[in-house]
Amino acid sequence: MFILGNFLKASATVIHYVLNFYMWVIIARAVLSWVNPDPYNQIVRFIHNITEPVLYPIRSRVPFMGGLDISPIIVILVIVFLEKFIVGSLYNLAFTLS
Repeated sequence: MFILGNFLKASATVIHYVLNFYMWVIIARAVLSWVNPDPYNQIVRFIHNITEPVLYPIRSRVPFMGGLDISPIIVILVIVFLEKFIVGSLYNLAFTLS
């Protein structure tokens, strides 16, 4: 059973890093929205392409609050929830199986 526990612990660690990376990409997207970046820059296009599929559905459902786009805040809160719920559950399950 310790092999399954180690697998779950490794999976939890990978999910943690992926969610953490995506959260920082969302933060970078929010910071880029404050300035006027070059739309042909490869990094700007990458950040836009990786975040827009998640931000657009939220942006279309949640109205702007005083001209402020709160969709990145909602996505960050969902990421924090998923990290605490999924990663925490996997770590606890891995601990009980070890």
